[in-house]
Amino acid sequence: MKKRLVFIICFIFLLLTACKENKISLGNNISFNKEENLHYGNNAEQIMDLYIPNKKSSGKKEVFIMIHGGGWRGGNKSQLTFFTLSMMQRFPDRIFVNMNYRLASATQYAIPNQTEDIKSVITLLKKKLNDKPEVILMGNSAGGHLSMLYAYHFDADKNVKAVINIVGPADLSDEGFKSYEEYSFVEKHLVDAKTLPVKTSAVNFVSPVHWINTNSSPTLSYYGKTDRVVPLSQNKILDSVLSKNNVVHESYEFNGGHLDWDKQPNNTFLMDKIEDFLKKTDKK
Repeated sequence: MKKRLVFIICFIFLLLTACKENKISLGNNISFNKEENLHYGNNAEQIMDLYIPNKKSSGKKEVFIMIHGGGWRGGNKSQLTFFTLSMMQRFPDRIFVNMNYRLASATQYAIPNQTEDIKSVITLLKKKLNDKPEVILMGNSAGGHLSMLYAYHFDADKNVKAVINIVGPADLSDEGFKSYEEYSFVEKHLVDAKTLPVKTSAVNFVSPVHWINTNSSPTLSYYGKTDRVVPLSQNKILDSVLSKNNVVHESYEFNGGHLDWDKQPNNTFLMDKIEDFLKKTDKK
């Protein structure tokens, strides 16, 4: 507990000092150039934080795009700032993006706005880096769902190298998920009906498992054993469909509920597994 408190205080100090300049130092000769609240679209919600390592890498550029949760109509990139910094310490040679997206409401659908926002971020990255980076989509809850949905269905250019799905709903037709208190919003406002293909239900369209095929991106998933929002049945369904299509994947369970994935020791375990998983996908 004392070690975690010291770690948090150090990070807060680093954040406060880093806000005054365009560079952030994380110790052990790890530093990144940063651009905060960079606009990738005309909407006020279309902003992102970009972190590029100062240490030059001779290999292929890889980018973690962090996508926050919040039930598709809430949340903010600030929720993932601390975990993003932890990831930057673990992966100092990767580029990081922590993005906001257009939030859904009773009058504004999540899909396709939010998947289009992911595409816009990737497009901006290509321009800024003057390269086609390999993208690792990483999100929690609604962000995990969007990471999978984009990778499995909307990634026409095949930019996504891997998906890190944290407590994300994968099959929205699952009876276990229908107890979600905002399920009526999911049914009515998650996707614009005008964009649906013929004979495709809204719930199926926005379910990532509906779009999995043999070419889908390698996926690592992380689910809570006592999660009352996204039940473990989602993990089993996702694993089953990925296995049937011979997609490289791993899944793990942690002790805790929906919001406990980034608490010790769950967060360290997750980063360990991400590191191992990416090494395996590099060898494929």
